Amino acid sequence: MQGRVHSIQSLGALDGPGIRYTVFLSGCNLRCGCCHNPDTWDIGAAKEYDASEIVNNALRYREYFGDEGGITLSGGEPLLQAEFAKEVFTLAKNSGLNTCLDTSGSLINESVRGLLLVTDRVLLDLKYTSEEEYQSYVGCSLGAPMKFLEVLCQMNIKTTVRQVIIPTLNDSEESLARLKSLTRGYSCIDKFEFLPFKKMCRVKYEALGLKFPFERFPEPSDKDISKIEGYFFSL
Repeated sequence: MQGRVHSIQSLGALDGPGIRYTVFLSGCNLRCGCCHNPDTWDIGAAKEYDASEIVNNALRYREYFGDEGGITLSGGEPLLQAEFAKEVFTLAKNSGLNTCLDTSGSLINESVRGLLLVTDRVLLDLKYTSEEEYQSYVGCSLGAPMKFLEVLCQMNIKTTVRQVIIPTLNDSEESLARLKSLTRGYSCIDKFEFLPFKKMCRVKYEALGLKFPFERFPEPSDKDISKIEGYFFSL
């Protein structure tokens, strides 16, 4: 089976446990205001790869993966190519590679459930903590990733919840308290990560002739992120 791939990072350290071979699939059903990869939105503007080609290329880096590393599928939104992603992960697991899915969790169907059967870990991006924010800045309901999270727990899939911190938008104590409340009781969650909002992506928007929607928001400092982590984990 072939899939549409935007780009590949052979030795990544930010896309799951250990060192990862990260494949960014093309196509996205959302239009997040903070998106840093607008060049991945168009599923047609991509190179086609065979699933076996991707896994064979990843295996060339096996010695760097150690006990925790492996292959990560990101995007764009990999759930849009769930059948292809399932084949990649099936071949990867048959070769002894750890599998990790980086997703917004905005879709759930039988193809996605099949993909999750061969997924070791999910990086779930919970962008905001209210329905209004999701409708305004993402383009779907908050209920979509929460339903996805329910499925992850039903299937007992290890889950890292991620949130990009955007000062003045989702960095308040109230927002962090809502995030803690929203995720309480989901046994599959074993890790939280807070990522700083960055505006380096504006050059991509300019190249595409698009306006960067979140230009008006400031970037958080390392100190801001540390403060947020301290507050959240103290709740």
